[in-house]
Amino acid sequence: MNPNYRVQFERPELAVLTRHYTVVDMHFHSRYSDGFNYIQSIAARARKLGIGVAITDHNAVQGAVNIDRYKDILSIPGIEVTSAEGAHILVYFYDIESLVDFYETSVKPYMGKDIMASTSLAMEAVIDRARSYRSLVVFPHPHCAVYTGICNPMFSETRQANLLGRADGIEVINAGNLKRWNMKCALLGFNLGKTMTAGSDGHNLFQLGKAVTYADPAPDRAAFLDAVAAGRNGVIGKETHLLQKGISNGYKLGATIRNSPHMIEKNVRFSYTVINSKSRQVRDSVQRKIIDRFRKKAG
Repeated sequence: MNPNYRVQFERPELAVLTRHYTVVDMHFHSRYSDGFNYIQSIAARARKLGIGVAITDHNAVQGAVNIDRYKDILSIPGIEVTSAEGAHILVYFYDIESLVDFYETSVKPYMGKDIMASTSLAMEAVIDRARSYRSLVVFPHPHCAVYTGICNPMFSETRQANLLGRADGIEVINAGNLKRWNMKCALLGFNLGKTMTAGSDGHNLFQLGKAVTYADPAPDRAAFLDAVAAGRNGVIGKETHLLQKGISNGYKLGATIRNSPHMIEKNVRFSYTVINSKSRQVRDSVQRKIIDRFRKKAG
């Protein structure tokens, strides 16, 4: 572990890291959305590890509100909003009151039929509304296997570039993601010159702290968020191994089974979009080869 590197793909040695830095798992879920654990258990685990945590439930804030009451634990108020397009976006706040107000005015009125369903707000609208507060806007798992990352064919290249430009940061290590996707996320973060964050995206206690964001300041919420916003932080983490992924994903599926028609519809639409995108790429590649061949013959 070398803290001189901004991004490190390895297991965090939390006992060492917490002696020198403020360390936070910036992406964790509770039972208030699709997580397995109650806040009391999450708080106890964070205390034992010596790290802070952001409870970023899907379209919900009660978990973040509850952990804010544990004053001996550094918590970052946050939420993972599902846009109308199905892609996710993380918003972090400097105080719990702002998070609650954002939820009451900009999430709750636009909720779908279930907490895990998409809101009716387009991604641009979510960002615009978050900008009314002192907040940090981060795209989680931008590259991933499904439509929940911003870098998917359901967004045009122009729109995608515009949205990425409007965000504050990119989640470059997500312990629930695959390493090849995380590598692409890290490359994206470096290329955009954005601040970079890491989180476990945990849904079970054993995932807490698998990927973390760390910075120099004392364990103070505002100081930590200021450091992250300015890019004065590092990230370190390693992907959850396959068996643990299976356990976690099994619970997530059970937690969202009542919403399966919505999820199936989204996945089918995403699959068609990917297939059409791949077909266009193959067609364009063939056309370019034919044109090149004719040019060579003409030359």
